[in-house]
Amino acid sequence: MARAVAVNVAANTNEPGFRGPVYPDGSFAYVPIPESADLLPRGRIPVDEPLPTYADLDLPFSIPDDLRETPVHMDPEFPGVHGRNAATYGDPYAVKAGPIATLEPGDWLLFYATLTLRPSGWDGPVGDGCSARPDPETVDDDLAPEWGAYLFAGLRVGRVLDGPDRSTAADFAPTNAHLKRDPFDARVVVAGDPDASGLFDRVIPLSASEGGATANRLVTDLSSDSGKGPWWRRPMRFDEEATARLLDRIGVP
Repeated sequence: MARAVAVNVAANTNEPGFRGPVYPDGSFAYVPIPESADLLPRGRIPVDEPLPTYADLDLPFSIPDDLRETPVHMDPEFPGVHGRNAATYGDPYAVKAGPIATLEPGDWLLFYATLTLRPSGWDGPVGDGCSARPDPETVDDDLAPEWGAYLFAGLRVGRVLDGPDRSTAADFAPTNAHLKRDPFDARVVVAGDPDASGLFDRVIPLSASEGGATANRLVTDLSSDSGKGPWWRRPMRFDEEATARLLDRIGVP
């Protein structure tokens, strides 16, 4: 039986200054964070490709003009999402890398993000002064009223590289964003099953419906986290029984 770890990723109010949207029916948009590190010259990365910018992303809403040419840190990456072809993830931070390194082939690395509730068909712009909110009567009952933490994607683990060097990581995850950085900084790199990994059709709420800062039972009853304090920033572990229940909720066979 599989185990799982869930980690917080994607755009937030610090980077790049806004959260991605979640819509009244639970659909959403995955918005990566900006690339903040020094990079290798293009000819020295394992796969010769341009670094994507926000203008290159397949987003259903407009972004500020001054952000369009900002490079993005495309991590995690999933086949068919924002022009990517692989399922990989790398992380430089010990607090997340430690739990991820315990995963084995067949386990799940899940991703959650804090998302802002937006009306159906909302096309932006994001940024200061944007206060578009849907009619409460149109919103699914399990969504938080303003912002919340939501599971939105999963990577079925094929291989976990704990403390890899650049060469080893390049053999198994050559398109991962950390291989473009100078120096290479990932403490853990995960290569996933491309056929079983990807975005969910609908978010799975981790926040309670009354407010984003309140954890629901998927956090307090199933995960290793207490749901106290800023729980939405911390990694969460799920044992085999909890993972089975969580995957059933997500709809993973």
